[in-house]
Amino acid sequence: MHTYEQALQQAKEFILEHDDYLIVSHVQPDGDAVSSTVTVGWLLSCLGKKFTMLNEGPIPKRMDFLWHADKIMDMSQQPPERKYNRIICVDCADYRRVGLTEQFFTEDAIILNIDHHPTNDAYGTVNVIKSDAAATAEILFDLLEKFAVTWDVDVATAVYTGLLTDTGGFRYSNTSPKVMSTVSQLLAYGVDGPFLSEKLLEEMTFPQMKVLTKALQTLTMSEDGKVAWVVVTPDDMVECGAVNEDLEGIVNYPRNIRGVEVGIFFKVINDQAAKASLRSAGNVDVAALAQSFGGGGHVRAAGCRVEGKLEDIIETVVGRVKSEL
Repeated sequence: MHTYEQALQQAKEFILEHDDYLIVSHVQPDGDAVSSTVTVGWLLSCLGKKFTMLNEGPIPKRMDFLWHADKIMDMSQQPPERKYNRIICVDCADYRRVGLTEQFFTEDAIILNIDHHPTNDAYGTVNVIKSDAAATAEILFDLLEKFAVTWDVDVATAVYTGLLTDTGGFRYSNTSPKVMSTVSQLLAYGVDGPFLSEKLLEEMTFPQMKVLTKALQTLTMSEDGKVAWVVVTPDDMVECGAVNEDLEGIVNYPRNIRGVEVGIFFKVINDQAAKASLRSAGNVDVAALAQSFGGGGHVRAAGCRVEGKLEDIIETVVGRVKSEL
């Protein structure tokens, strides 16, 4: 078992010894996934390495200010022309989270796996996993410090973005003294904290507001008031003109109700499946719960896909949460 410092050193050697990398993050990337992707890209560019940044789907429009975010290929629109045998996975809690980008890995590909999820199954050739890190961006801050590169506002903004979004604006329990110390250094590099908070935490699109309204109309609570949930269907998405990124943060509304221990957001995928996003006040380990359904995440924030009809899925997931409580 390697120490964290040893793992960082292994990652540094992996990056220095090879070239021509494919950088991937998880499907439906959030702030930490996108910022981690471009942070690794920035580092490789400083080192004169060749690299391609790829995701299974589009990058959220609200992330378009990040360094080279527009260079992250959406394989559904612009697939790579070949396969790669040097892969850097960031913020992917398990190997399945790379999604369909796997088809661009060679059979003998070696993988550098950098992640902060406690459910990560160490699928890499080299693994840098720190489950008490607030974000993968926090690990990348430590990794970049190992290299003789000069920080600039572009990479500092990327790392700050990952920390800001995965700590809920520095409000969640993962906002450690290390996080605040790191943030202080990033601000010193010229990061515009108020701009990022407004852009990433406050600003909403009109479709986002409309789909939130739809979701809140479905708000349901358990008899004891400890579990609350909302639902969004494909028809709701079409009617509101919403896209996946417009759903971010909806799960917090049921969770924020006084007395609620677990909030759940059910996004219906089709007649036979839904995705459940779970948020916990702390008394339920939703990562373990999600993992029992084949998902994963953190103790207080996790998700999973569940097969079946919506009514059965809600009954099963809510029932499991009640039993945990």
